[in-house]
Amino acid sequence: MLRVLFHVFIFVSLTIISQVGGLAWLMALCSKQRTVVFAATYFTLSLTALWVAPMMGREPIPCTSGEVIQMQSKLYCALNRQYVTPELHEVLIDFASRMERQYPGTETRVLDANFPYFSGFPLLPHLSHDDGRKADLAFYYESDEGYLPGVSKTPVGYFAFEDGPTDCPDNTITLRWNLTWLQGLWPDYRLDPLRMREALQLLGADDRVGKIFIEPHLRERFGAKNPKVRFQGCRAARHDDHIHVQL
Repeated sequence: MLRVLFHVFIFVSLTIISQVGGLAWLMALCSKQRTVVFAATYFTLSLTALWVAPMMGREPIPCTSGEVIQMQSKLYCALNRQYVTPELHEVLIDFASRMERQYPGTETRVLDANFPYFSGFPLLPHLSHDDGRKADLAFYYESDEGYLPGVSKTPVGYFAFEDGPTDCPDNTITLRWNLTWLQGLWPDYRLDPLRMREALQLLGADDRVGKIFIEPHLRERFGAKNPKVRFQGCRAARHDDHIHVQL
């Protein structure tokens, strides 16, 4: 019974974090070289998704350098979390291209997007990334030397929060984690005000974009007056470490 529960736990966990990982684990169970078979199967399923997902209405965001837009971390690509609908894919490419034209050398990076298959399949811990129509964008940072292209405070782009006032009460039964113990570990980079302000303006002006989530104190700081730029609510994760964009 314990062995069965162990495999169920592994199957569920891998499915939650990567969508296809659970299937790869099931296919490897009958092999004596389970780890090797799992790795090979998982790699094959993930690679296949790059070709199959577009036939089912999902486009992968590039994971390699040299593109106008790409994923912030290879981890998101390894976990198949870089997929969006064709329309959002076009929106993001247009946005990144305009940012680069306005400020040459700008690199726009994407954090969590969506899985390759099936609308309604949750991309935890996000509350709404389940239909390919949402994606998170990394902030633009600078140091004393100037803009830092493609650089984030953390390896994955999340969890480096910008301090500011909030009306949200302290409540542990939400996804609004402060992670205070982590904040001292990150580099002392600053938000690039020119690029942040331009990003919010460009996204808000795009008729294809329906909502942009960011913390209210950052909206005020960067003068984002467009009504699309709004607060995500106190139940959701903090949005002072990334910009949430949805159609």
